[in-house]
Amino acid sequence: MDTLPLSYHDWSDRLAMDVALMLENSGESIDEVMARHNITIDDMGRFNTDKVFLKKVEELRGEIRANGMTFKLKARAQAEELLTTSWTLIHSPDVSAAVKADLIKSTVKWGGLEPKPTDSMDGGGSGGVSITINLDQKPVSEAMKVIDNAA
Repeated sequence: MDTLPLSYHDWSDRLAMDVALMLENSGESIDEVMARHNITIDDMGRFNTDKVFLKKVEELRGEIRANGMTFKLKARAQAEELLTTSWTLIHSPDVSAAVKADLIKSTVKWGGLEPKPTDSMDGGGSGGVSITINLDQKPVSEAMKVIDNAA
């Protein structure tokens, strides 16, 4: 079983954030960004043709333009980077089952993957079957006899 985190690309979300900040004149220079991430000008050129990287940078630039460098944006960038650490801990034999379970639950919650409560007649539940039977409802008349029996 492969226990390494999934890597869809050879750039990090932090690099995309740093490039977005640079392009918005709010961050480091291109040389500082390349030094921080230990990449070359050829790497930057390759990333500049990566549609996913360009889309990520553009999304971050839009958010920076609209809201500035908010705490939420910083936390999101940090959380995405920490997913690798979480993955490593979950697959480590040295980590207790309780810690692994907490990490998995947290990841599911952060990803918005928790089951949503459903609207049902009893006001709750997550699944099951609800059956409604409508009997022929005739108006109650005085001629009908109602029997009430107390146990």
